[in-house]
Amino acid sequence: MADIGALAAALDGIELSTDRALLRQKSRDFYWYSPILKAQLDGKSAEIFARPRDEAEVLRVLAAARAARVPVTVRGGGTGNYGQCVPMQGGVVLDMTAMDRPLALRDGVVEVEAGAKMIDLDLWARERGWELRLWPSTKRTATIGGFVAGGGAGVGGISHGTLRERGNLLGARVATMQDPPVVLELEGDEAAPVNRTYGTTGVLTRLFLPLTPAQDWRDVAVAFPAFPAAARFALALAFADGIPKKMCGVFDSQFPPFFRAIADAVPAGHALALVMVAPSGMRALRDLAAEHGGTIVAEQSTVEAERDAEKTPFYEYCWNHTTLQVLKRDRGVTYLQCRFPFEGTLEAVEAVREPFRDEVWMHTKCVRFGGRITMSALPVIRWTTAERLAEIMAAFEAQGIGIANPHVLTIEEGSNYRRVPGDQLGFKQRTDPLGLLNPGKMRDFVPLETPA
Repeated sequence: MADIGALAAALDGIELSTDRALLRQKSRDFYWYSPILKAQLDGKSAEIFARPRDEAEVLRVLAAARAARVPVTVRGGGTGNYGQCVPMQGGVVLDMTAMDRPLALRDGVVEVEAGAKMIDLDLWARERGWELRLWPSTKRTATIGGFVAGGGAGVGGISHGTLRERGNLLGARVATMQDPPVVLELEGDEAAPVNRTYGTTGVLTRLFLPLTPAQDWRDVAVAFPAFPAAARFALALAFADGIPKKMCGVFDSQFPPFFRAIADAVPAGHALALVMVAPSGMRALRDLAAEHGGTIVAEQSTVEAERDAEKTPFYEYCWNHTTLQVLKRDRGVTYLQCRFPFEGTLEAVEAVREPFRDEVWMHTKCVRFGGRITMSALPVIRWTTAERLAEIMAAFEAQGIGIANPHVLTIEEGSNYRRVPGDQLGFKQRTDPLGLLNPGKMRDFVPLETPA
């Protein structure tokens, strides 16, 4: 057992806590979406909480933890879904939310501390005529460091792809667990080893991200008599280069009753498309919706909705917020993550939607991967057993659908098409030779040094 008292004494002046209730709270994310991960991770907890205010304090925590051979698990807003910030071996949970300042904006590139909430960063950028290229459905609670370390896909993907695309992450400052710990400044492709690695390869302290000119986005809900028509509309919108858009999601008829703010506007038994378009695209959107048999049933300003705690921006019904909306009323479900093929996209969707109609509730998002447009999905799955879930995943894969398994702990097992290029394993061996950064999350890592 680590001498937590001695560790705390070495960190005098840094915000610390050993309160059990706080440790339980700060040692969790939304892993419980998966019954498999819930069984593995319930009860895991850090032994001490640390909340540094700057890079110097981060380095002090890492130096003291290294000297004591105590693991360190980094967290931001705790909005991930795979146990990224759950300490597998106790130790320190390093909360980065006190480091939350935008530092500079030059030529459309923001330098920002990793603990900044994404909603606050986006509003700050908007005051200067810019906005984030990408954000998750948890934008109002997630931190920018957590997004880079744990996700990297979401709203904006229809135009900008994901964070794994070259140019969407321009650099990072990263604190290491070397002897002594140092801060590395990584530029361009050098930052790939810290992109979606759950904090196993270093502690993100600052990020350099390109922005895009701000738009006054409109949330629009379009109802369709059937899912296939909604899906055809969505893909047509994705390919419509003349319509500025930020998001397009499609939902089968089971979902609208779970979307509180718009449930009454969607006719019973109808499928739904939720889109974000610029005001200049509204005329063309109306024509496209009518062409595919859709009816606009609700509309609002995205920015006004996300600034009002009583309102729901439509992106909070999308991505994995869809799963959350269902779980609020039905705890007997879980989810998958998948990407459909670039060719025959709609045919592949139907090939798995219809046979599993009672078990799999389909909702898809239009996204770009490597410059090509397709659909990805986080379908809601009626949970029975792990064996049945494996059968469903195998059936998807037999149709050429890529699965990024959200029911596993490690980067290697869960990534599939979400894997970021680069030698992440080699980088970790350099920056964390003892394997003290978020141990248990990188399957193939073997420490170069043996902890004493």
